[in-house]
Amino acid sequence: MNKRNFNEWLDKFRNSISNYRYYVDFEKVFKNVDNIKIELNILNSLIGSKNIQEDFENIVKKYPEVLKCVPILLAVRTNEIYVIDAEGEFNYSFKNKNYSISEYSKFMEKTGLFELLEKHLINNLIDYVTGVETGLDSNGRKNRGGHLMEDLVETFIQKAGFEKSKNYFKEMYISEIENKWKINLSGISNMGKTEKRFDFVIKTEKQIYVIETNFYASSGSKLNETARSYKTITNEIAAIDGITFVWFTDGIGWKNAKNNLEETFDVLEDIYNINDLENGIMKKIFV
Repeated sequence: MNKRNFNEWLDKFRNSISNYRYYVDFEKVFKNVDNIKIELNILNSLIGSKNIQEDFENIVKKYPEVLKCVPILLAVRTNEIYVIDAEGEFNYSFKNKNYSISEYSKFMEKTGLFELLEKHLINNLIDYVTGVETGLDSNGRKNRGGHLMEDLVETFIQKAGFEKSKNYFKEMYISEIENKWKINLSGISNMGKTEKRFDFVIKTEKQIYVIETNFYASSGSKLNETARSYKTITNEIAAIDGITFVWFTDGIGWKNAKNNLEETFDVLEDIYNINDLENGIMKKIFV
């Protein structure tokens, strides 16, 4: 079992592993704006309009495709917007027009978009939408954060000499592992009822290593659930010959969930943090 000191190990956990691209994916932002650039330029003619309702309706008659960029003006990514008021319930489609142009005109007025354009509160819809997209993209940081640790671990796997799709594999399900190496993993799949996916799998001559990675910059109930589930996996895999479970985790979020993490640390020999990676643990684990 693990002979390392848990508290000393935990003290080396990091505040963040954010890289430069973590904060905003500008490549994605610019691509999204570019996809509707022509339509936005057409709608730019409404800025400062003295007769905005008539001008808008004339534009939609001539260029109905401009409707597709209306939702993003409200920071909405879907093609449909549902609203309810004293007049009733409406579900506007901005992909396949399902109301009269005058109804869409009413939508623009009631949401405040006419006022935004008419009163010249903005100078350019492309700049405006770029700002909206930037704000919406910041909501994607959580998803990007989940991949940062995965990407970091993968760089160390590669530095240790493993080659993708040759002796290390990314995102493999239990059934794929069973089929590829003819190993029975029913003990960790609830007799085939659970289809778990591991972040990485490394195959050496002697062993199969199934790997999970995560980083938690903040605390929450998910951390305790993760620690408990990985403790269960540890015990289930221990009963199967030829396979080893390895967990790379880090992040100060664990400081408030240390009790559950320590329970897993006590039973899982192969649990490591970023400091372990930097000190060459990869070359010691996989034999």
